[in-house]
Amino acid sequence: MRDPGEEDAGVIVGGDAYGGVKLAGGRRRPRRSARVRRRNAVLAGLLSTGVLIGTGVVWATPRQIGTVDAGVEETAPRGAENILLVGVDKRDDLTRKKQNELKLGRESGQRTDTMMVIHLSEDHSRITVVSLPRDTWTTIPGKGDHKINSAYQFGGPKLTVQAVQQATGLKINRYIEVNVLGFIDVVDSLGGVTVCTPVPINDPKTGLNLAAGTHELQGAQALGYARTRATARSDLDRIDRQQQVISALLNRALSADTLANPAKLASFVNTTLGTIKVDPDDGLLGLATQLRDVKLDNVQFADVPLEDVDFRTSTGESAVLWDKQKARELFRAIEADQDLIKPTPKASPSAKASAGPTSVPPQQISVKVLNGTLITGLGARTRTALVAYGFQVPEDAGNTARKDHKKTVVRYGPGQEAAARTVAAAIPGSDLRKADVKEIEVVIGADQPKVAKPKASTTPSARPSASPSAETATQNICKK
Repeated sequence: MRDPGEEDAGVIVGGDAYGGVKLAGGRRRPRRSARVRRRNAVLAGLLSTGVLIGTGVVWATPRQIGTVDAGVEETAPRGAENILLVGVDKRDDLTRKKQNELKLGRESGQRTDTMMVIHLSEDHSRITVVSLPRDTWTTIPGKGDHKINSAYQFGGPKLTVQAVQQATGLKINRYIEVNVLGFIDVVDSLGGVTVCTPVPINDPKTGLNLAAGTHELQGAQALGYARTRATARSDLDRIDRQQQVISALLNRALSADTLANPAKLASFVNTTLGTIKVDPDDGLLGLATQLRDVKLDNVQFADVPLEDVDFRTSTGESAVLWDKQKARELFRAIEADQDLIKPTPKASPSAKASAGPTSVPPQQISVKVLNGTLITGLGARTRTALVAYGFQVPEDAGNTARKDHKKTVVRYGPGQEAAARTVAAAIPGSDLRKADVKEIEVVIGADQPKVAKPKASTTPSARPSASPSAETATQNICKK
């Protein structure tokens, strides 16, 4: 309930008797610029699997945002904040027609679909998002060794918070639970999102069938894109797609087309808030206020360094193991408020000419591997290493007609030079060559090159100044 004398500005959530969204009227304070007022009206929140990342101030009452007891007791120290965001697959409220349309089956109940740790820096200028693979093999407090997403089934939000705190060493200051199926309406409220896939995706389980390339997806398709595991790296590729969709939604939510359209903005805010439950129960006002000046370039995504992506448990399950030392360094860097984006050094003109940029991330690059020697299995080993690095290698390694290639070569066609440089940088000693090919090809020579370790797995120094690698939301956005 607002004070009778309180003046309104921007978009108010919960200002009417039904908890809806309306534009404020009545007397106003001196007007600020239209850009500032629009920016301060937005809570750009539950995006993709539901990361609450936003700008602006939104007044919300408990009628819009549900509450949940996750056992979060301590407030954030000095303005810094660690948020655990859990995406929950809740199907009970869906009609049978909707479940069939989404190919969800008819099971009821809730299951965790996504887990992210979100760190808001002390000066409120930067957000770091770390996706936790749901197949992470870890110790669940009081339950023994299990996949991390089983914590929710064993003990709900409270045990989930405890498991994540134990695994990461971070104190969780806020818990946000999202119904990922509500994400469909969030995407549709913005008119869809733009995504790009370097490889074709055909997943009968989700009904998703996309050719390689850039696509404009509406809600149901976007949900399928964010959830499918039908590519070479399964859940790890899925994490990359989810981060891409989050970035795309942030970009669309903060665009002039949305901010200057009161009806569209109100629909987005109202739809988003309807998918959220929180602990502590503070209406997210403080969080929204802290995030009002964060821009896409200041939203960073990082991955947990992994030691084994195909670990077999004692029960025969397939899981992933973290690289404990490197993961510890990652979370220490986050806790210390370190910027994970390394500044780009200024290269000399000659260096630029010889090396060139490697600005295209491996996750967006599709590669074909060809064995150019008589060494059996060389192509398969290289393909496995490139997949582990993060590249998309949809086909098994093939063979060249000639078997006498001495030097490993990365061949690329028109418009693919930047992506090819990323591939060449991952294979030290390889040559880069423009050729009459449709895709990037790696021809393995008798030099038997070793694929470098991914940047995220590089061992940081004892007191790293730049820590493990990350990408910004701006870099994740797919250009039409």
